[in-house]
Amino acid sequence: MTDTRAVPVATEAQVRRLAQDWLRRARDGQVLAIQARPVWNAPDLLDIGGQPVRVVACPSPLAMRAALVDQKPDERLVILTDCDEDTLGVGLLAHCAKLRPVSIEPWELVRAQFAVADLDPALVKEGTWLAEALVEHTPDQGWPPITGSVLTRGHAMRSLSATLLNVSGGDLDSAGILDWTVNKSVDVVQYAALPAWLRVSVATWLADTAGAPARWAMACVDAGNGTDAIPLGLLARLLWAPDVPLSTAVTAARARLEHLLGGTQPSSADAVAWGEAAQAWVERAVDGPDRQLVVRVLARAEEIARAVQAEALLVRSDLLPAALNARLHDFADKLRAALAKPQPAALAAVEDALRTLRRHRLAATGDRATLAEMAVRLLRWLAMPEPPQPVTLAEAVARQVTEHGWVDRARLDVWAGDPDPYVASAYQNLHAAVDARRAAHDQRFATLLSAATVADTAPGGMLRVEDVLARVVRPILDAKRRVLLLVVDGMSVSASTELVQSVAEQGWVELTPGGGPRVGVLAALPTLTQVSRASLFAGRITVGQQAEERDGLAAALGSGVRLLHKADLRAGSGASLDRNVVDALADPKLRLVAAVVNTIDDALESSEPGITEWTTQTVRAVRDLLAHAHDRIVVLLSDHGHIVDRGPEMQLRSNPTGGSRWRSADTPAGEGELLFEGPRVAFGGGRVVLPWRETVRYAPRKAGYHGGASAAEAVIPLTILSATAEDAVPGWEGAPVASPAWWRGPVAPAPEVAAVPTTPGTLFESVPVSPAPTAAAGAVPAVVSALLDSDIYQKRHKLLGRSSLPDDRVSALLSALVDAGGRARVETVAAEAGIPAHRINLTITALRRLLQVEGYPVLDIDPDGQTLVLDERLLREQFQLGSAP
Repeated sequence: MTDTRAVPVATEAQVRRLAQDWLRRARDGQVLAIQARPVWNAPDLLDIGGQPVRVVACPSPLAMRAALVDQKPDERLVILTDCDEDTLGVGLLAHCAKLRPVSIEPWELVRAQFAVADLDPALVKEGTWLAEALVEHTPDQGWPPITGSVLTRGHAMRSLSATLLNVSGGDLDSAGILDWTVNKSVDVVQYAALPAWLRVSVATWLADTAGAPARWAMACVDAGNGTDAIPLGLLARLLWAPDVPLSTAVTAARARLEHLLGGTQPSSADAVAWGEAAQAWVERAVDGPDRQLVVRVLARAEEIARAVQAEALLVRSDLLPAALNARLHDFADKLRAALAKPQPAALAAVEDALRTLRRHRLAATGDRATLAEMAVRLLRWLAMPEPPQPVTLAEAVARQVTEHGWVDRARLDVWAGDPDPYVASAYQNLHAAVDARRAAHDQRFATLLSAATVADTAPGGMLRVEDVLARVVRPILDAKRRVLLLVVDGMSVSASTELVQSVAEQGWVELTPGGGPRVGVLAALPTLTQVSRASLFAGRITVGQQAEERDGLAAALGSGVRLLHKADLRAGSGASLDRNVVDALADPKLRLVAAVVNTIDDALESSEPGITEWTTQTVRAVRDLLAHAHDRIVVLLSDHGHIVDRGPEMQLRSNPTGGSRWRSADTPAGEGELLFEGPRVAFGGGRVVLPWRETVRYAPRKAGYHGGASAAEAVIPLTILSATAEDAVPGWEGAPVASPAWWRGPVAPAPEVAAVPTTPGTLFESVPVSPAPTAAAGAVPAVVSALLDSDIYQKRHKLLGRSSLPDDRVSALLSALVDAGGRARVETVAAEAGIPAHRINLTITALRRLLQVEGYPVLDIDPDGQTLVLDERLLREQFQLGSAP
């Protein structure tokens, strides 16, 4: 009899592994005897590869003989016995495979299962626990094959770990393990039920190979919180990161969280690594099919934070929704403070709060951060010194185009507001302050407009709607260029800033007179379609509908012109434009094709023009028409602008005769109104009352209105576009960046600019426009001067030859970036360096090529595609300029 202390108890897995090898070679009538204690706690009958195998515990030779007698013809027999060969005798051994009982040697089983000749000594050194685990948990399809003839510890542990977690071997990195905790909760629970010694061994190996995130994910599993490994990682980063100020509250929160981690605390390094891996998982998953899972994970993190009383730290997270709300509240507080006392420190605090808000990952998935940016833009504008009131109507029109139209764009967003009442109240205060200043401009604009209308003096350099054909379109036609006159009905200056930006992104070049600022056109009065659009096409003040517009255009420009209205543009299924429209644009005999797009004007009836972004995606007819107009110069304008309904702020006044925003002059003008009379007034016998205040209406509520004398209604944006070259129109050149400096980023208050008198005989009046603050002439940063003088730069410049940028352009670009602290929006750099907007991308490409010695990214562009980043340290290193002072 064998010493039972040296004989193991056979497990089902071991029996199966030995039986599998035996069945491949077994003869009829042969049994498998296994040297093991005669104890069997598993099912007596096993299915091994489709073959019924009966396992019988036989403590004696007599029991083994009985088992042989009772064996059924369709079953194979496995005997478990602790009898040695002498006890069994030759007669019983003759029935056994190999003529003897087979020993249970775990490493031999492993060698056979992996089909290898040798075992790595480091593997065997782990002990029999690993061999037994490999045997116990062998997958049904067997272990994956290996290359070579030696089974290594790494391959064995990877194979075992992948099987226990039910993942592929390639997913045993930190990202894969964290993904396992949230996507395979059933497997997590099953793994947690394994013996503790086995889980500790696997976790230790995973921590050694996959790092801290794996170590703490498995610690969460051991503590019964495996499915919370990602939420807990996000919180660990907040609680144990080195930059977290240690306080009683933080210490207490750590202690409360500790029990969820198995009674231990991570080091700062582990917390950072774990948190960054958790954040990386969220950032990958938030834009994919697991977005809803991300929402649940983030909600769980916030739930745990509340449970451990760590809510105050949530604002530090760049992922948790509560942090976004907290940052918005902080932003609102700083906005209120800056409105109350607009000192430099308060303004800088708002800018910093906006940057903090934008760092939040969820800020890019909604429009709340964009709304906050609009609020900051308005705050910058309010912080600028109020310039002198316009002296002439031309100045007032120019100010609407170059400054206040941008204010209106941001003001509409802020008026639409934020869903959080706390944030909304700050925006309400901001909107009131902006409205007050804008109302002063509207009043001044309307006063100048009223005086100019009654005086009916020559417009000088100012453009009026009835002058556009003669002074803008005809000179282009005379230069033998065909034209697409694109009239977007109801488009205000603020709407045009969005639409033109969208068009420019598709490769169109914007042209302005002499490459200067944009210009505006004065609408006819009242600012209604039947007045202003008819006057545009007729070249004189008139009133009319579509038939009169066609006749007026033909009379004004002669043959070779065609006017297309809304019904003309519509096409059947499958086409965005009627075929006749496409043919007209391609017809060389048609010198001018005019098209009216009603998208914005239609929206004033019932949609939400105040929150619509007017781009080529929302004004699709513009996109489609431009697609067929690349060989034409495009004159893009409107017939009048519009204002949006302000809800409860609107004042309904009686109006026996008139429209939504104009009335007869039967009664005197009241508050917010002015009398307008003269030949440019087409209704009321040349005499009407128009409101300049945007909150006045005379008719039932609509989504938006026009007809009045506010600058938003009466100033028409005019844009010339070319798809080919910036010199396509004589006297017009590539436009500079159109947005004001405060729109692009923080600026120092600009000095007040004195009015410049009109120069007789010029096409457009020379109007003062507040320039973006720039460095004083010759004030080039020292690092830029050193760069231009360096030998390496001179060699790079010479090597690139004609494709290189001139030194003055390099100096202007880099000076703008250095002055901005190394980060600035592309359009800001273009404006500061005086580069036309359409050239800036090519210019930046050339500058990057010049500065990237050995391919190092001295100059780069953020993933947002809008921000330039200068690495001054790398610039100094690559060009040997020395360290910064």
